[in-house]
Amino acid sequence: MALYPVIMAGGSGTRFWPLSRQARPKQFLPLASKYPLITDTAARLKGLASMKNLFIVCGPLHAKAASKLVKGLPKQNLLVEPVARNTAPAIALATVQVAARDPKGILIVLPSDHHVANPEGFRQTLAEAARVAEAGHIVTLGIKPHRPETGYGYIQLGEPLEGGGRKVKAFKEKPDLETARGYVDSGEFLWNGGIFVFRADVMLEAFAKHMPEMKKGLEALRAAAGKRTFSSVLKRVFPKLPSISIDYGVMEKAENIAVLPGDFGWSDVGSFSAIPEVRPADARGNVISGPESIVVDCDGCVVLGDKRPLAVVGMKDVVVVDAGDAVLVVPKDKSQDVRKVVEALKAGKRQKFL
Repeated sequence: MALYPVIMAGGSGTRFWPLSRQARPKQFLPLASKYPLITDTAARLKGLASMKNLFIVCGPLHAKAASKLVKGLPKQNLLVEPVARNTAPAIALATVQVAARDPKGILIVLPSDHHVANPEGFRQTLAEAARVAEAGHIVTLGIKPHRPETGYGYIQLGEPLEGGGRKVKAFKEKPDLETARGYVDSGEFLWNGGIFVFRADVMLEAFAKHMPEMKKGLEALRAAAGKRTFSSVLKRVFPKLPSISIDYGVMEKAENIAVLPGDFGWSDVGSFSAIPEVRPADARGNVISGPESIVVDCDGCVVLGDKRPLAVVGMKDVVVVDAGDAVLVVPKDKSQDVRKVVEALKAGKRQKFL
C-alpha cells in the first residue's frame, strides 16, 4: 500500500496581516515553531511516506518558496495551478498525477498551514485512515473537540464501519455558540479538520459521479498525465474547471464517506488568537516574541515584535504585531477581523502593504 501525501499550499492567509502578504502567506510563516508551517507539515510525514511520493499543490506566486521550504521535493511533484480554483480542482490535479503512477495509490491530502502537537499520534491516525481508504472509502479526519468552537465546521458521527472508522451522518456548517455547545455536549460531533485520505481511482470515480461538470477537463488531464504536453494542457484546461470546494463538490454528496476520530493536538492556527494554542505563554498568559519586545503588567496578550523595541503596557487580551513596515493592534476576540484590513488596503490601492 503506497501512500502519496499531498500538501495543499494555496491561500493568502489574510488573517495574519501584517506578517502575511500576497507573496508570503500564512503557510510560509514560523507561527508555531522556528520553522514555517509548511516545513513542519512535510516534516511530520517522515516515516509515513517517502519524499519521492510527496506532492505540493500551489499557485505560481508561491511555487518557488514552497520548493525552497520543503527540501528534497522532486521537481515534478510540485504541481502549480495556473489559477486558483478552490480545493476540488486542486485535489483533482493531484489525484490525476498519482493515478498515472499508481491507480490504487492512496492520497493523504493535508493543509499546509496547520499545527500538530503530537506528530506520532498523527501518523498513526493517518496510517489507520489509509487502511480504511484501501477498502474503498473516502476518509476524512475528525478532530475530537475540546471546546465549543464557532470557527470550525463539524462532522456528525454515524454508525461504526466494519473495517474501522464511522460513517458520516452529516456535515454541519460553522455554528453559533449555543449550537456548538450542543454539538460538544452530545459527543456525536467532531471538528472538520480538512484532511482527506482516499484511493486515487475511488476519488476519480467520485468526481465523475458527483461533479460531471469536471468530466471533460479531468479526461484531458488524465490523458496528458506523465507526458511532456501536460503543462500546456493544464494551462488550457484548469481555468475552465469550476471553482468549488471538495466539501461541496464531493464530501457532502458521496455515500462512501468515512470519518476517523483523531486527537493529536491539532490546531488550524486560524488567527492570531490561536497563537497561545501552539506557542508557550508566560505565567500571565502572554505569548511574546521578538528580541526587543517588552511586556509590562499585561495578561493574555500576543506580542510579536520585529527588530526594534515594541513595548506593551497594562493591556489585556490584545494582539500587537510589528512587521517592520506595518503594525497591527487588535483585541484577541476580534482577530478574525484582520482580513478587513487587507480589504481596506485593496480598496485604497495600497499595494505595497499587501
